[in-house]
Parts: sequence; structure tokens; C-alpha cells
Amino acid sequence: MTGQLSPSVFAQAKTASGFRDAILFYLRAHLARTPKGASLRDWWMATALAVRDRIVERLLRTQDAYKRRRVRSLYYLSMEYFPGKLLKSYLASEGLLETAAEALETLGLDLDRLSEEERDMGLGNGGLGRLAWCLMESLATLGYPAIGYGIYYEFGAFRQRFENGHQIEEPDEWRERGDPWTILRPSRSHKVPLYGRLEQGQQTRNSRWVHTKEIIGIGHDLPVPGHRNPTVNFVRLWSSHPPEELDLEAFNQGGYFEAVREKTFCETISKILYPNDKTESGKELRLVQQYFFVSCSLQDILRRFRRLHEEWEVLPDVATIQLNDTHPALAVAELMRLLVDREGVSWEKAWQITTRTFAYTNHTLLPEALEKWSVPLFEKVLPRHLEIIYEINHHFLQEVEKRWPGVVERKRNLSLIEEGSPKMVRMAHLAVLGSFAVNGVSALHSRLLCDRLFRDFHLMFPERFHNKTNGISPRSWLLLANPPLAKVITAAIGDRWVHDLEELRQLEGLLEDPGFQEAFWKAKEQNKKELAKLIGRLCGVRVDEHATVDVQIKRIHEYKRQHLNLLHIVALYRKLLENPDYLPHPVLILFAGKAAPGYEIAKCIIKAIHAVAHKIERDPRVREKLRVVFLPDYGVSLAQKIIPAAEISEQISTAGREASGTGNMKLALNGAVTLGTWDGANIEIAEEVGQENLFLFGLRAERIAELIQEGYSPWDVYGKNPPLREALDWLTLSPDFLPGEPADRLVPLRETLLEKGDPFFVMADFDAYAQTREEAFRVYVDRKSWITKSLLHVARIGKFSSDRTVQEYVQHIWRLRPVSLSALRT
Repeated sequence: MTGQLSPSVFAQAKTASGFRDAILFYLRAHLARTPKGASLRDWWMATALAVRDRIVERLLRTQDAYKRRRVRSLYYLSMEYFPGKLLKSYLASEGLLETAAEALETLGLDLDRLSEEERDMGLGNGGLGRLAWCLMESLATLGYPAIGYGIYYEFGAFRQRFENGHQIEEPDEWRERGDPWTILRPSRSHKVPLYGRLEQGQQTRNSRWVHTKEIIGIGHDLPVPGHRNPTVNFVRLWSSHPPEELDLEAFNQGGYFEAVREKTFCETISKILYPNDKTESGKELRLVQQYFFVSCSLQDILRRFRRLHEEWEVLPDVATIQLNDTHPALAVAELMRLLVDREGVSWEKAWQITTRTFAYTNHTLLPEALEKWSVPLFEKVLPRHLEIIYEINHHFLQEVEKRWPGVVERKRNLSLIEEGSPKMVRMAHLAVLGSFAVNGVSALHSRLLCDRLFRDFHLMFPERFHNKTNGISPRSWLLLANPPLAKVITAAIGDRWVHDLEELRQLEGLLEDPGFQEAFWKAKEQNKKELAKLIGRLCGVRVDEHATVDVQIKRIHEYKRQHLNLLHIVALYRKLLENPDYLPHPVLILFAGKAAPGYEIAKCIIKAIHAVAHKIERDPRVREKLRVVFLPDYGVSLAQKIIPAAEISEQISTAGREASGTGNMKLALNGAVTLGTWDGANIEIAEEVGQENLFLFGLRAERIAELIQEGYSPWDVYGKNPPLREALDWLTLSPDFLPGEPADRLVPLRETLLEKGDPFFVMADFDAYAQTREEAFRVYVDRKSWITKSLLHVARIGKFSSDRTVQEYVQHIWRLRPVSLSALRT
């Protein structure tokens, strides 16, 4: 049956034969291909369209129910969403994974192989985007009304490859094979003004923004289905376009390039995720990009509001707008502009509405990640918004003066404008001031927000501050990522854990069950074999599939301290040369992660890791005991292959610098034992799993603060610690690791650790790290002891489900009610 199937008929089909017919229908009717002439990419696209058909039916019914019931909704503003590959995820949400696999098998196709044709969606780059997608998936699974907003990037951040150990960035053309998931919504378009100038009114707040350049934002909806329930929410992503595709008059007069110049500028805005902001033009593009995104989103939110409501005062009663980090903080000024300038709402009423509608999640304590924009740039791009921010600041500082009369330092700390040359607009301050709730993402992080980063704001508005520890989706990060382990768990305790991760506590009762222990161990061994094949395919390196798998997979950054890991590898190398039996069991140390294109020290760390890996690989004296591999182009789908095989989870960031981390949760959920510092959510994982089941080390945040006050000297540590000194000197001063290359290639790494003061306390934590890690290697050979630690990581990780995170947001900030749609099941 080909080319004859109605999509509406397929919406009712759940059998393998029905799914097979649907695939053939889309292959012929939508792709104009016959089975004989179809490529693997064609089969993937047809299968994707077949499952999307069912999801769209649920989407339409869900949104109709929300509208009819006039529900309170969450609007989630995030510059990133990072779902990875969606085919299996969508099939699982529909309960069709086995059905689809069977249908494809009758066509001579394999679902796993077909899934490889899909590219990770280039809508995010790291933890921020992975968290955003987990929260959106949990919201839908729990039945809460929510819409995400973001940008429909043409290119992701970049694709990473290595050339002689150097990171090479290439365009991430993630849509080159097509995008079957998003739904174009040309009727959902909005005009966004930029540049121009102000015409002053009688009061500053009444200025008119004139002679602006306009950009059009067009929506693309990405469905977010709940797992095995009728709810389907969506993320609306904006692509940028010119008001007119072609300046015909200029073209007819021979100005061919001028005719498309405006089009090129407008389309650049949604071209790439995080353009490099090392240049002034890069900074300007980022600011334009962020404003484009928040303006389209807010206009859309207000449009939706006016369909059902007339009085602006009720907006906070029916909506919460969540700012995911500082990137969308411009939304505070933009909502004021829309309410005051476009809707004629008084300033006082508009500010009251604004501060009752927004909530803000902070994701970092690092000063460089708390966005600031120069006043001259702001005035050039968004003159009206700068004026609005100054007006907000004026009234706010009057309140500060009433609270702390004559205390200039308080005003300086709290002001939205940082004095200097040039003056800077503090976006985190704007987000805090414009929101009714501010939260960190782990207990330690939230405490440090109140005690340090936003101390004066907390003194002034203590009721605004909350903690919402991050979480991960058990569907994405165990059920789909690790089928061998998921099957072992389900066979032992049933499948309720998929929707209630606390059900994994039942596994504690199986700690002494030899049969379960063996099944648990075999699942890990199976995953390690698959990882060994992947390493061979991607890196051309043959590794021992029985070695201890020690992984550090995350963005390359000094505070995450990949160079601490590396220095210990070099020290281990030296010990193995002296004593080949020093390690009790072979160890595979695995890195994966990207460095920002302009972050030179991070790129130097990547080069150094490759140099050490290359030398060890070619040294027969040690390579059977120690291997180092750096996998390229880290993303969601690669993480879902590495994490199931991992046995040691490196979470070694400087205490007080990692807001939370979610990689630590994903690895723990899959049975990797945590080796980490007292930082971020590591602390809470230790509370749940038991400190005795983790390998924790290093300075705590309070001690680091004291060392900074006392005057920390890495040179003192260097002078008193021979193993550290010898490892650092060998790596950075000898030609052994980079023969034939410039002798100073790795000197920047040495400089940041010594001359520049070791800002992330790598030297100070080296001894504790080395001792703790080597203890972990020794414990690993005691199989029963290791299985106990590993199994307890899985059994006690239930708190870190994104379902729990969402429920806490709902209870304390979002005030949503689940919408029962059971009658909508198809």
C-alpha cells in the first residue's frame, strides 16, 4: 500500500503494518521517492514525518484545550535548546519504539542505523540548552501548559574537529539533511525595530523612537510531546527576515549588491548560535540577536494574551515569563516599551505588571558570564531601551537612598549602570530588579548568590530569592540513552521509574542479589564494548574494552579544570615509567568538549591533552595500562553514547564556580561513580548517595575565599610539591610532548598556573586530587565494592529528575495547574 494512505487514517494506526504504510506514504507523497530509489536519508525523513503526524494531532488538540480553558501558562525564554536527535525520542513519547523498529525491519531497515542519519539540532551548545529541553520535556510529561521561545539558528555553534591536536571550527549545517520536526508559522510574524533615534516628549518616559530599521521574525514551532501522555507543548523559534526580500528599484538601477544588502543583514541575525563577541561588530550582532529574540517573543505573548483578555493588569495572573540566564534580560525593558509606548499603559502600572510577570534563573557566578553592554553600543542599537533602563534605575536608586541614606557604596553596587569608561549596562541587575523571583540552580550556588553576587539585592528583596536545583529527564538520559541498563532496571522493579525516578530506591534491596549484580555489571560491560567501537571509528585508536572508563565530558573551561586532570595524567605517566605495575587495572581517560572560538587558554588545554595522548599512545611501556582519548564534536548524541559506558565521573570544577552541573546527574544516573569537588550539585548528590560512595576532595568554597584574602601563591605550592613541579615542567618546558613544534606552544598553560596566579586553584588542589583519584583506581578492582557504589548512585539519584525540578518551580514560582487531557488519547 504505497501513496494511498491518508495521514488522518495513520493518526489512528498503532501497528507495525500501519506504521510501515505510513512510512511508504510519506516516502512517495512528500519526498517523491520509490522504495527502490530511496536513500537512507529519505527513509529517515519519511519515518520522521510519519511519527510527527501523530504528534501534530496531539499538539492541535492540546493547544485547543488550553485556549478553551483559558489556562495560566509559562513562557520560557532561552537562547538555547539542545534536544539532540528527536526520532527515537518522539517514537518513545508515542510508545512506538518497538513498533517502528518492527515496521522498518519489514522494509529491510534498522532503526538504530536510520537514527544515525539525523543530526543534533543546532539550537544549543551546552548545559544551558540541555537543561532547557529537559524542563520543557518534563512540563509536557507532567501536563503543564508551557511555551518555550528561542531562535531558529541556521547554523549551530560550530562542528569541532582536530588537526594536529588543534581545535578546528567548521560550520554546523545541522539542517543540511532537512528538518522534519519544526512547523513553519508565517502567520506568526512580528516586526522588530532597531537603531534609529529618539524624539523627546515632555517627559523622558514619553519619548518617541523614530527612523528605525525593521526586521521581521517568523515563527517555527518545534513540538515537545509529553512521554506516553496526550500533552504536546511547543517551542517557538524565530528566524529573521527583511521587510522586503529584494529592493527592486535598486536592482533595476544596477545596484545588485545594494539590492540584497538589507536581506543579508537581516538574515544574519538568526544565522548562528553565539557569534564570536571578541570584536565590536560581534558584540553588536549578539546584542541585536538577543533583542530580536525577546521582542518577537514578547509580542507573541502579548498577542496570545489579548485573544482572551482585555485588561493588562491581569497579565501576571495568567502568565509567568521565565528568563533562562541573562541572555533574555532585555525582555524587562522591552515589556516596558511595549506596554508604555504601544499600549498606552502608564509607567507606574507597566512597571507593576512587569515585576509581577518575570522570573529569572541565574546560571553562573563567573563575572565574565554576567552580560554587560557598553552604554555607547546600547545607545546606538536600542536608544529607547537605554532611556527606559535609565528611568528604571533613577527610581530604583531613590528607593535605595530611602533604605540606606547616604550610603553611596550601596548605590554603586545596586545600580543598573556600572560606572567606568565606557559605562556598562548590567543585564543581571536588570533581570533581578525586573523579576518577582530569582533562583539559583543548586543549594551552594543559590547561597552564594545571596551572600556574594547579589548580596545587596538579597538584603533589599530577600523574599525574591529561591533555590531550584537542576534536574535531568529520565526518559532522555536513561530510558533512551542506556537501553541495556534500562531493561535490567525494569525487569527488576517495573517501569514506574520512567515517570517517578524515586522508584529507583527499590534497587537498594537488590544490593546483595548476585543475579542482579551480574546483570548490572554486564549492562555496563556491553556499553563499554560499544564505546570502544565508537572510539575506534572516530579516533582510529584501539582501546581495551575492559579498562576502567574515566570521563570528563563538558565545555573546555579553566574553572572546569581539564588541566588539573591533565597534570595528574602526566604525573601518572611518570610513575608508570618508574613502576609499570603502579596502576592496579588498565585505565581509559576520556575527554570530550568544545572550547569557545576566542578562548585561547581553553584551546591550549585541548592541544596539551592531545599532545599527552599522542605520546602515551606511542609508548609501549605504558599504553596497555593508561590510554587518553579526546573524542571530537561533543554534543547530546555523543554524550548519550559515552555516559552509559562511564565508570568514573570527573566533576572537578573549582569549588564555588560551577552553578550546578547536570552532567554529574546524568553520569550518576547511569552508574558512574562521582569523583568531584565540593561544588555545585556534587554536594547534593553526596547528601543523597552518601559521601562514602563518592570520591570527594579539595578546597571548599569558604576556604578558597579565605585564600584569596590571605594572598594565595601558586609558586609556593610549586616549590613544595615535587610531583606537581616535575609534571608541569615536563609538560610545558620539555620538547618531549611536541617534537618538531615551537618550544613555547604550551607556555600559556604554564603562565596561567604560575605567573597569572592560578585563578582556579589547580595547583592548590593537585595533591588531594591525585590521592583521591588513585584511591578510586584501587577501589575499582574490588568488584563488589565498586558495584555497590555504582548501584547506589543509580538508586539514590531520584531527586535529580527534571520532573522534581519542574514541580518545585510550579509550586513556588510558576503557579501552574496540570491540564488533564486523558480524553485526547489516540
